[in-house]
Parts: sequence; structure tokens; C-alpha cells
Amino acid sequence: MLTLVPVELKNRNCMNIKLSQKQIGQRITKLRKMKGLSQEDLAKSVKISRPSLAQIELGNRSVDVLELQRLSMVLGFSLDDFVSKDFTVNQDIEGIAESKSKKTEERISVPTLKVNKFKNVLLYILERCAGKPNVGETVLYKLLYFSDFNYYELYEEHLTGAKYRKLPFGPVPQKMDTIIGQMIESEQIKRIKTEYFNKTQTRYIPLTKANLTELKASEKEVIDKVIEQLSDWSASSISNYSHKDMPWMASKEGEIINYELAFYREAPFSVRNYGDEIEEQ
Repeated sequence: MLTLVPVELKNRNCMNIKLSQKQIGQRITKLRKMKGLSQEDLAKSVKISRPSLAQIELGNRSVDVLELQRLSMVLGFSLDDFVSKDFTVNQDIEGIAESKSKKTEERISVPTLKVNKFKNVLLYILERCAGKPNVGETVLYKLLYFSDFNYYELYEEHLTGAKYRKLPFGPVPQKMDTIIGQMIESEQIKRIKTEYFNKTQTRYIPLTKANLTELKASEKEVIDKVIEQLSDWSASSISNYSHKDMPWMASKEGEIINYELAFYREAPFSVRNYGDEIEEQ
């Protein structure tokens, strides 16, 4: 049986330091990002599964002594400093350049909208789904959301770079009205109003085909899987499903949903094959 690191720890001066699981997780997250490591990279280095590391960083899982020692070796911190109440992440840790750290943080936290890519993803989805009577704006927004967040979870790269805001009916891509307006004006799509189960529904019909040279094979594969899984769902069903996804649940109403939260997903939302996890708690 592994010994778990308690909330109350001691440094070499025998001073009791109270450190919560959440504080431990936050410190590990900061150190990992300063090192420019993905969760996958760090998890492999310390011989735990990625979901376990995700739960540690969220503060939902304890760290055993052996794991903490491995983390200290990989991330380059001393245990005394780590448990200190004055702990700070050294901006020059292990020779990592500040510019690299800023670049890593920017990639993680500030997605950049690739307008042309977004338009082609939208056209591709519409080509496959516009004929389905259930695919109005609500379903379309969710297909875009899951395509973007599933791709990010799998490859740690942005598909379209669109930002999604948490609104009552689910995640909504930002700047959508502007992009739709441009596509209507350039006669790429057409907006129509239909009646569906006695409700007025806004739908979009593609007038041109997506430029598939703009989509990598991996991107198309992710989109295809989302379409296959979710495109036949009703607006209420897909909205309820999105409300149970970790990125949605962990975000505040009206705020932009952080792509990093995709790494904290559990079944059935996680799209990565993490393998079997066997751990003694």
C-alpha cells in the first residue's frame, strides 16, 4: 500500500506546513507549464496515467511519496521549497527561457481564430449534416464545439482556434454572426427558417463545397467521428450532453471556456485512449 502525502507536511526545519491537495495541484501545474511539458509527457515521466495527473492538478487526487519524488526530479524542484508557504515558480527554472514559457502559455490559453479553417470546417459539417431536419443552429454549434475540443484533447493543437462562451443553451462559438454574415454575402451558405416540432428553427444550407486541402487527415477524422456520434441528436439532447462535459462544467456562466479543461475529461467525453489504469490508493 502506498503512503499518501498528507495535507500537513514538514520541511527539514521540522516546521509544519499545511498544504491542500488543490495547492499541490496548482504548484505542479505551474511547474509543468514552466517546463513546457504536456500532461502526457509529464505523466509518462513519473509513471502514472494522464487522467491521474489531471486529477492531481485539479486537486481531486492525493499524491503518494514516490510520485512526489519523481515529480521533483522531472520538474526540478526541491521538496523543501515545494512545501514552503512562500513557494513561487522560478521564471528561469532549469534554464527554460522566458520567451519559450510565454510562448507556451500563449498557445495554451489564447487560441487564435483561423477564419478560413473555421469556414471550411463549417462547410464540411453542413455538407454532411444540412439535410438532417434536426441540425439547426443549436446542434451545429455543438458539433463545432466538440470538433474543436476533441481535436485539442487529442493533439494539443487548435483545430479552428475558435473561442466558445458558456451560455445557457450550451457552448457558443464567438464571432459566429460575423463569419456567417461573410459566408452568406460571398454565397457560400444560405440561411433559412423552418418549422421543426412546432418551433421556428434557423438552419444553414451550403452553396459551395469545403476546400478539403485546408483540412488535415487528422482534423477530418475528428470531425467525422463527432458527426457520426452526435449529428442525429435533438437540440435538447445535445445541449444536455454538452452541459455534462468538463470544460462546460468547470467554466463560469458567460465566460470563455478554456481549452485546457479538455484534459480533465472522463468517460464518455474523453476521446483519448489512456489505457487501463491500475493504482493502489
